[in-house]
Amino acid sequence: MDDDLGVAVVIEDDADVRNLLEGVLSQAGFEVHTAVDGRAGVEVVRSKQANVVTLDIGLPDIDGFEVLRRIRHFSNAYVVMLTGRTEEPDLLSALNAGADDYIAKPFRPRELRARVAAMMRRPRHETSGHKPAQAMWPAAPAAPAAAAPRQHDTAVLQHNGLVLNHRTRTVEVQGEPLALTRSEFDLLHVLLRGGGAVCTRADLVRAVRGEFYDEDTYISEADERAVEVHIGNLRRKLKEDQLSPRWLQTVRGVGYRLAPSRPHER
Repeated sequence: MDDDLGVAVVIEDDADVRNLLEGVLSQAGFEVHTAVDGRAGVEVVRSKQANVVTLDIGLPDIDGFEVLRRIRHFSNAYVVMLTGRTEEPDLLSALNAGADDYIAKPFRPRELRARVAAMMRRPRHETSGHKPAQAMWPAAPAAPAAAAPRQHDTAVLQHNGLVLNHRTRTVEVQGEPLALTRSEFDLLHVLLRGGGAVCTRADLVRAVRGEFYDEDTYISEADERAVEVHIGNLRRKLKEDQLSPRWLQTVRGVGYRLAPSRPHER
């Protein structure tokens, strides 16, 4: 494991969990700093210029959602939220507030490391002059295909007036830019590459989580629910017609696929 991954900040009021997180991230190669409440955590993230943050939702002063909103005013750090709750409103709030991932307690240390590694392999765009975290984790074996068959793998994919550029990680609809989160972009990319093949929810979890989720990895209900939240947010941003979707079709009981092509909208 690389010994210069940058700075990680652990914001957690439970001493046992805080010590576990500090140990896992230190062993992975991070310089780790901790905070026991939300306000202190925000200041540590700011002063230490964190690359990665683990954030508990249930903090004693301000909740994790408010902490995340404050962090996002000045930092583009990767943020993993941890909680014992897996209800959809909590998932929705975490993802909408700008979290990169969400892990339910109790968690396995190996899973946390895998999630952080998968996040850091994805490009991070610079915002407000803050230097993004660097993807410095060592390469992993190639991931299994999320869905097959796929279109030929090109940087630019187009479908019904939508253009996705994987190299620049940008999306346009009818020439207008569309702002997406990392996970929303990755899900849309996988569905476009699938060319109409059905992607199960488990397929899409693996696509969002990265190489560490192979065919034998357990996919939790919270993982699948998070994908559903991302898809719902993506549909809202695309202003999809539920009765006649242009891009994302639900396959009931299975997952999602790309809607049929409309030649006049290419």
